[in-house]
Amino acid sequence: MSSTRSIHWATAMKEIQADRAKRPAGLLAAQGLIRATSAKRRPLVVAGTYDKATIMVAAIAAARVHQDRTGSTWGEALSVALKATWALAKAARATTAH
Repeated sequence: MSSTRSIHWATAMKEIQADRAKRPAGLLAAQGLIRATSAKRRPLVVAGTYDKATIMVAAIAAARVHQDRTGSTWGEALSVALKATWALAKAARATTAH
């Protein structure tokens, strides 16, 4: 007797899409914090190139605040902060390229 498994592709695709659409907890708060503090420091993009040192400094500062607020692990906090920082850097580079 062979066993078969049926897959409902519409349901599977909706589940995949739902997984991708989720934002990590605290992502928007981290972006707000980075926007507020990076204006006082060096820009994330200089002459069309990413300033990786500045991106890392901003992400670490945001990760500390995120970890204090949420009680998450350092790895989770840094992950959220880096995603937020890189998103802002990419947006800044896109606006300066035009």
